[in-house]
Amino acid sequence: MAFKRYRALPQGEVTTAEEFRAWLALFDADGDGRISREELQHALRSLNVWFAWWKARGGVRAADANRDGRVDGDDEVARLFAFAQRQLHVKITQLGFN
Repeated sequence: MAFKRYRALPQGEVTTAEEFRAWLALFDADGDGRISREELQHALRSLNVWFAWWKARGGVRAADANRDGRVDGDDEVARLFAFAQRQLHVKITQLGFN
């Protein structure tokens, strides 16, 4: 029996853009459609990521093109995908942005 740490992401580490968005939406506490640093920190904690606060700060900084402190819109979500692949080793099979 292999040890599998809890991941809220569908299919473990391989996901599509739509699945990643749906997973992020689970942590959108205020329901505004944008992800704050605190919400991203909760999402990363669900993955058992070490230093979740630090990586959440880095993720928002990397993704937040308009510098409003939140990840919103397709461009910023795409930047967060890139951060997740680089820094968190999440494998995203297709981006699927329209």
